Amino acid sequence: MSITDVIVVSAVCVYNKEGQLLTVRKRGTDKFMHPGGKPEAGETAAEAASRELLEEVGIEIAPQDLEPLGAWLAVAANEAATNIEATVFTAPGTWEAHPSAEIAEVRWLDLTASLPGDLAPLLTDHVLPALASPRLASPK
Repeated sequence: MSITDVIVVSAVCVYNKEGQLLTVRKRGTDKFMHPGGKPEAGETAAEAASRELLEEVGIEIAPQDLEPLGAWLAVAANEAATNIEATVFTAPGTWEAHPSAEIAEVRWLDLTASLPGDLAPLLTDHVLPALASPRLASPK
């Protein structure tokens, strides 16, 4: 099977007070990923990320307060023969999240434990390695 489509998305890394990373599962799917989605006409990547965060999990943060993490091309978790071109941000601070819109479930991921097998490729192949990179580690 060849990849034929590319979907542009924005996503956000969000942490709770225990230092766990927020993942979400959309209705009708089985993979967990970051909250986020496709930009609307005229939106920047950060504006789309901010809007999707509020719509999907009830977290309100201004686009200019999101911190860029990186941009990657990855296999789409829930779309056949599709890649995603993802711009990923980090939301500073700690948050609580509640599923809404198309989100069926939220799950906080303990990054020091074994990772579950139901994570999206963007998360496992690109974001988690970037978050583990010493240059990105925040000073204690």
